[in-house]
Amino acid sequence: MTRTGIEAALNDLLFNSDITLEEAADRHFSPEYRQRTDGEWADRTEFLEHITHVRSLVADGRVEVHEELYDGSNYADRHTAHITKKDGSTVSMEVYVFADFAPDGRFNRIEETTLMLKGSDADRNIGSAR
Repeated sequence: MTRTGIEAALNDLLFNSDITLEEAADRHFSPEYRQRTDGEWADRTEFLEHITHVRSLVADGRVEVHEELYDGSNYADRHTAHITKKDGSTVSMEVYVFADFAPDGRFNRIEETTLMLKGSDADRNIGSAR
């Protein structure tokens, strides 16, 4: 089983314009995927609606993984997303992730907490699930 990781998933979701959102989601997230961000749950459909909105704002960026742990079907990491928006402003968010994988190695569930390092209050919606 080849497992995904947060850097590959976020790069495909947010910064890889060579693939569609659906291709990115199918590559990294199971059909049953659900996510809780800062206490707010989203199913796969709600998550992808949010990513569609974020993609409309993002011009470029990178993911900096600080720690990443795999243990069987469990996953945890701490990463920072550095984002340049189309209006030229920048956002940096530190994210703490606990997740589990589907048997095929895609994310089945992610629970995360975000910490805004740089950006405006309006930029907080980039990190929330909804």
